[in-house]
Amino acid sequence: MPSPSRRRILVTIALVLAFAGGTSPTAARPPAPTHLAPMGPDFLWGVAASGFQAEGDAPDSNWRRYAESGGTEHPYLNSVDFRHRFRSDIASAADLGVRVYRIGLEWARAQPRPGVRDDVELAFYDEVVGAIVAAGMRPMLTLDHWVYPGWVADRGGWRNPRIVADWLTNARALVDRFAHADPLWVTFNEPMVYLANELRHGGLDPVDASSMIDRIAQAHNSIYEHIHAVQPGAMVTSNVAHLPAVDDPVNGPLLDRISARLDFIGIDYYYSFSPADPRVPDPGKLWTLPLHPEGIYYALEHYARQFPGRPLYIVENGMPTENGLPRPDGYGRADSLRDTAYWLQRAVADGIPLIGYNYWSLTDNYEWGSYTPRFGLYTVDVLTDPTLTRKPTDAVAAYREITAAGGVGDTYRPTRSPVPCSVVSGVTSCTDPVTVPR
Repeated sequence: MPSPSRRRILVTIALVLAFAGGTSPTAARPPAPTHLAPMGPDFLWGVAASGFQAEGDAPDSNWRRYAESGGTEHPYLNSVDFRHRFRSDIASAADLGVRVYRIGLEWARAQPRPGVRDDVELAFYDEVVGAIVAAGMRPMLTLDHWVYPGWVADRGGWRNPRIVADWLTNARALVDRFAHADPLWVTFNEPMVYLANELRHGGLDPVDASSMIDRIAQAHNSIYEHIHAVQPGAMVTSNVAHLPAVDDPVNGPLLDRISARLDFIGIDYYYSFSPADPRVPDPGKLWTLPLHPEGIYYALEHYARQFPGRPLYIVENGMPTENGLPRPDGYGRADSLRDTAYWLQRAVADGIPLIGYNYWSLTDNYEWGSYTPRFGLYTVDVLTDPTLTRKPTDAVAAYREITAAGGVGDTYRPTRSPVPCSVVSGVTSCTDPVTVPR
């Protein structure tokens, strides 16, 4: 983990990159409306989770091995045991009034050995997808959320050129099995963060980084064509992790290779930075990273300009806390969610083609090596509560009200004022910032 002084240097570099590369829009943004319209009836409010992080009973995989290597803060244990509690979790999501439930289809569970399909585990996914549909929600299915089988790791993971063929064999079988449910599809979750994790945990050598990008692009483009062949009218994305200040140079090399095969732009947005915010975050402590709710507007504006006319979808967004305790900045989960909804509505009001939003996550889970960061609408004390009881946070009632009303009320005002000069937007947020009417 970088020292505090090095973190300050990194933040300063990010700010310089953002403002040096930013350009002002050709026309001033619309004035802030005094009354805000709700989202239309077709807007897709949702929740999100991943397989490995929530399911428990994890089979042999790269991440199971990482977790058992002693290099993570906490052992995997059984996570929040979605594997056996999925019906009650899906019912809790339906009770929120959401229309989309995102899950992952774990390759390591579906294909534990080369050429072997696990009928029991595939039947589990049949039940999960069926329960989502029966509850009146649409599945959003992720084919790869950073986890691959142990036998693939033994062959070299993404260093091995054969992984593309192996990956596609599994992915095509899953698409064929679940296309009848008319899901939204995510091929790869945050592929550039995937690459960074593989480098960090030893699954990839730096010299192979560009090859992994090429192979993910090849796999995405191939499975995109297969999905559309078996599910006409399908909506497919590979969600991008928005990286303030450096989004284009980091995500651009992959997006350039797959942009023609993205039916919508899936965006994961969490954090923002600003020189006007004196806090120095600790990247190893997610709950210290600044949450500027208007940053999600700037992120949507960024992708709307990059992909004009393409639908946008916030595939992940949420607030981390430390073991469920109040955040150091005093920001509460319900207020953060309502403020975020305000900026989503503002984006739509200003003509940004946003079609959906998923809150990450329905429950707390295994945050890639740790149970300390808590994102859940329902909190779960994995380390201290053997019953794994789902305890509602204040954001449960808030989200239920948001989905019922299509957003926050027409005169709602965010609890946090916009921060000037957001790194998410660069120079634009200095010269033409978003404002809130008073």
